[in-house]
Amino acid sequence: MSRSRKKQNFFEQHDFSLETCPLCHQTSCEAYSQDKRRPYLQCTHCSLVFVPKAFYLTSEQEKAEYDLHQNAFDDDGYRAFLSRSFDPVIERVKANACGLDFGCGPGPVLASMFEDAGYSMKLYDIFYHPDTSVLSDHYDFVTCTEVIEHVSDPASVIPLLFGLLKSDGVLAMMTKRVIDQTAFKSWHYKNDQTHICFYSKETFEWIASKFQMSCEFIGDDVVIFSNSFS
Repeated sequence: MSRSRKKQNFFEQHDFSLETCPLCHQTSCEAYSQDKRRPYLQCTHCSLVFVPKAFYLTSEQEKAEYDLHQNAFDDDGYRAFLSRSFDPVIERVKANACGLDFGCGPGPVLASMFEDAGYSMKLYDIFYHPDTSVLSDHYDFVTCTEVIEHVSDPASVIPLLFGLLKSDGVLAMMTKRVIDQTAFKSWHYKNDQTHICFYSKETFEWIASKFQMSCEFIGDDVVIFSNSFS
């Protein structure tokens, strides 16, 4: 009979006392949860739940995971999934608006949906569409769909996204939201090792307040940011 292995306790084996929150750069972080592969901390300042840097995949490992994604343009189920971000955007922007799909991946299906609806689109993805010149323009809308949970430096990326917007522009961010510690323990979303930052309603409200933006929550996984002073 094989002996049962004692569950690894990352918080006993590692000192996370100086771990910095990737969103607000505070060091006031506490143990939040762990699974068999990695621990999770929560910032007491902005409420972000995140994976410590020592447990990140390498860039090569991360891209290898993305290369496995099968996001076909003719996949009706995937298009329906993306419509959760697409629909609220087209309800809020003018006809013929220009948008940027930030983190579009190898198959920019969402951008194609906007183009089919008459909008002009540009693409950016650190791995698949790395043309940084598009980050010098301003847009009527920016979409960031199932991306921000992969970003290791949201303290830089989020202000970049807001800076891409015209004065009346909107940012649609789509990511599953943290509910509480109990739900987190069995949450499938954290099992993807490319997911390293997890946002709650409170974290998005903190972001909106810091950058003087308004935020509107659509369903369980979409938040729309717009300029509070437009």
